[in-house]
Amino acid sequence: EVQLVESGGGLVQPGGSLRLSCTASGFNFAFSAMSWVRQAPGKELEWVAGINNLGRYIEYADSVKGRFIISRDNAKNTLYLQMNSLVTEDTAMYYCATVRGPSYTDYDMPRGQGTQVTVSS
Repeated sequence: EVQLVESGGGLVQPGGSLRLSCTASGFNFAFSAMSWVRQAPGKELEWVAGINNLGRYIEYADSVKGRFIISRDNAKNTLYLQMNSLVTEDTAMYYCATVRGPSYTDYDMPRGQGTQVTVSS
């Protein structure tokens, strides 16, 4: 059974940083492209960033480009999202997701509980 457990969220002031983690099990993580997605209150899921299985090909949504960094450690079955220069619009529940299609935006519905990021002064 695929399991994805997100962690690292919290309350941070605008301009601050957070590092999210996603620990995977139940599938061959090292062979899987992954994405981070988020959902703000009252809004639909929004794709944030994607990374291929070896971590060599990375893409970001325009809204986070230059501020967020996606990475992975296949030895630890863990996906990361370093978030810098946070703004209030980044407030959302963040999820990691497996990628099923040719594009990082073709992700499976998130299976984990997510981790809440709140950006507020």
